[in-house]
Order: sequence, then structure tokens, then C-alpha cells
Amino acid sequence: MPLDRVGLGLGLVVALTATTDAFGGAWTAPAGTGQIIVTSTTSVADRVFSDSATAQPGPRFRKHELQALFEWGLSDWFTAVATPSLQTVEIGAPADVRGSGIGSSDLGGRFRVWHGENWVLSGQAIVRLPGTSDTADPAALGRTGVEVDLRSLFGANFALFNVPAFFDVQAAHRFRTGGPPNEFRADATIGLRPFSRWLFLAQSFNVVSEGVGAPGFAGYAYHRLQLGAVYALTPTLSLQLGGFVTYAGRNAPQENALILGAWYKF
Repeated sequence: MPLDRVGLGLGLVVALTATTDAFGGAWTAPAGTGQIIVTSTTSVADRVFSDSATAQPGPRFRKHELQALFEWGLSDWFTAVATPSLQTVEIGAPADVRGSGIGSSDLGGRFRVWHGENWVLSGQAIVRLPGTSDTADPAALGRTGVEVDLRSLFGANFALFNVPAFFDVQAAHRFRTGGPPNEFRADATIGLRPFSRWLFLAQSFNVVSEGVGAPGFAGYAYHRLQLGAVYALTPTLSLQLGGFVTYAGRNAPQENALILGAWYKF
């Protein structure tokens, strides 16, 4: 379904209202320890990528999401994960819709499969529960169904010119219900710690739908580059500042975002 200046396909609404994924790495938390990462993400868009992947003017879009990632080490090899969220979505003409309330919530866990001194291979299974079942609400299209995310993760620590660093790569298959197509996801993160209190992150998030979904749900893809910095105020509390840009896609908004966050380890 191609997008144009006067039309707003259901596939675009699905992409516009998709929930931002919380950052999570391949490592499991030691038993009895965990972290809470609370992030506030404000994203805007006034251009969309068409069915031919070219950027063109689109409906005004704004989304604000407050999300909390809870991780708790039930054992050294298994970490429980929960991610509730709140969300407000505004889409301008010709749709002219606004929706707010409880966003999607993730429940599941990450389990360590194999590890060495400086690396780890993990698997993760997450069930995403919708925050609304109102399929008549255009602002809720694409996020009223249950989703299951099955993910493989690999992470490693290393030194880059004597600077402590790590990288994390993930591949996932996400099963979606309620109409939208299933997705393939590939994410990558590089982190550098040049100073004891500073962590700098460069991340790539990539989503490609597996064909089309039910009638009215077009195929889509989007690719994001996210940059950020985390500053440790204390050994347990850190603050995050970052943002992302959607630099390529198909039937998806050219979305840009500001991210503020707080990390607490316990």
C-alpha cells in the first residue's frame, strides 16, 4: 500500500504507534541483583518513507512514551524481565486522532546459554501484552494484539585503544496477533567507557515485516540509529541522555526522538 500526501494507510498507523523497545543486553544479572531503567521518549515526524522507500511529506505525528524496564536475577543464569509503559500518540490530518493511556507491557526472561571470561550467549523470550483492546481507536491500530518475541543475544567485553568497551548483537523473530505481520528484528550496540563515570552508546535497531498482514496491514521496515550517554551519579544511580533518528524505511515514519532516562542498580 503506497503512502501519499493525502492518504494514511493502516500500515503507517501501525508503525507510528509501535512501542519503543527498552534497552536490554545479553548478560544476565547475578542472583539477587537487578536494575530499573526508566526512560521518557518523545518522538516526532512530519515525513514518511513510501512503499518505494523514498521520504516524502506525511501527516504530523508526535508520540510520548514513559517506560520502565525491570530486571531481576532469579539465578546467575536466569533474569526475569518486565516492562510496563504509558503512551500518548497524536496523528494529524487527514487522520486527526489522539490516544493516550497504558501502553504495551512486556513479561518474560533472559537465560544464559553459554559464556566465557569476556563473552556470553543468551536467549530471551518475551510476551508483550496490549494496553488496550479498542480496535475502533485509530491511534491504537497495530498494538491491540498479543506479541511474542523470541531472541538470541551475544555480548562481549573488549578494550579499544585501552578504553573499556563492549558490543551486543541480537536477532529476533516477533510473532504478532490482531492483524499486523510478524517481524524480523536485528539490533546492535557498542558501548565505550572512557572515564569511570561515563558510558557512551551507539545503537542500531532494525525491523522488517515478514510480508503483509491481514487486509489493510501493509508490509513495512524501519532502521534507526540511536546515540546516547549515561553518567553515573553514584555507584547505583545513573542518568541517560540520547536520541534516535529513523534514517531509512518503507511504509514507516521518518521519526526523530529525544530520550531521557534514569538507571538504578540494586
